[in-house]
Amino acid sequence: MERTYPNISINIVAWNSMRFLPDLLASIEKQTYRNFTVLIIDNGSTDDMEAFVRAQYPNVMILRNAKNLGFSAAHNQGIRYALDRWSPEVMDERYVLVTNPDIVLSETFLEELVKEANKHKEMGSFGGTLLRAFGEHLNDEVLSETVKSDLIDSTGFRIRKNGTCSDRGAGEMNKGQYQSEMDVFGVTGALVLYRATALQDARYQDEFFDTDFFAYKEDADLAWRLQHLGWGARFVPQAIAYHYRGMFGKEQMNLWERFKNRRQKSALLSYYSTRNQWLMLFKNLNISSFLLWSPRLLFTEGLRVVFTLLFETKNTRAFVDALLLLPKIMRKRKDLFKRRKQNAKALRHWFL
Repeated sequence: MERTYPNISINIVAWNSMRFLPDLLASIEKQTYRNFTVLIIDNGSTDDMEAFVRAQYPNVMILRNAKNLGFSAAHNQGIRYALDRWSPEVMDERYVLVTNPDIVLSETFLEELVKEANKHKEMGSFGGTLLRAFGEHLNDEVLSETVKSDLIDSTGFRIRKNGTCSDRGAGEMNKGQYQSEMDVFGVTGALVLYRATALQDARYQDEFFDTDFFAYKEDADLAWRLQHLGWGARFVPQAIAYHYRGMFGKEQMNLWERFKNRRQKSALLSYYSTRNQWLMLFKNLNISSFLLWSPRLLFTEGLRVVFTLLFETKNTRAFVDALLLLPKIMRKRKDLFKRRKQNAKALRHWFL
């Protein structure tokens, strides 16, 4: 059975995603690289997604949850499903493509990533040039269309000495400034190809993405964990895809722009952003690096606390919840640091 099971498992977590899912599945169907299977993990959708997929894409597998388990838990289900079907001998050349439903792939996306992955066995994750897409006339079935822009959504993760992680190039026009294959700190969970052996290495019990995060920043946490374990990440510019994130948001923002951007987020998203930032730092930051960069870190997190107290009072519980989760996070940290292959000094070159 192993010899016939595809090299790539394309895993899509959906939750009432019919606005986007048909475009993603159509782009997957057009891939020049064909050795893959598609699995949708449905988090209790109520938009008739299952009926559509069964009718239009009968070869696509669906794992249906009774309720919304969040990004992390649902993707963990899909990853376990894929890894259980590959034998250890071939795991190094097997991959899981984690993707949001609001993605459209270029026809050679998988081909370009696999080509680079086969050349760099030391790399645990791979990502391409993710550009932004937006919809026009969404309420009109006849006039509705997707506009694919040249605005960059992500070309990999950057991490800074103040502990924040951002999408490299976000908000910039794509003018060829990111056209070289190169190592990056990590790849956004919106669309990332993971090597199966790297996922196995990063595993904690039944988790790959940390389920305590539920959603938001779990991809940055996994990227940091993989770096601890000696797995690099690779940017492949020729692998192009589009993300329906809209035309707003950028990597380089002044304080006022950050304030406005934060105010535009939903209260729930702001809660997870705040809580999970602390969880990520508790879990991954080396003590020596914290001492070295403590002025930057404490200033940034101090601003986060003040902003929340002044403008998002309902989200002050995010700090309390982060502290309540600290015992679980520290157990995971202990397991990670016991197995790590890169020390603090080796990782510091990633921090800007």
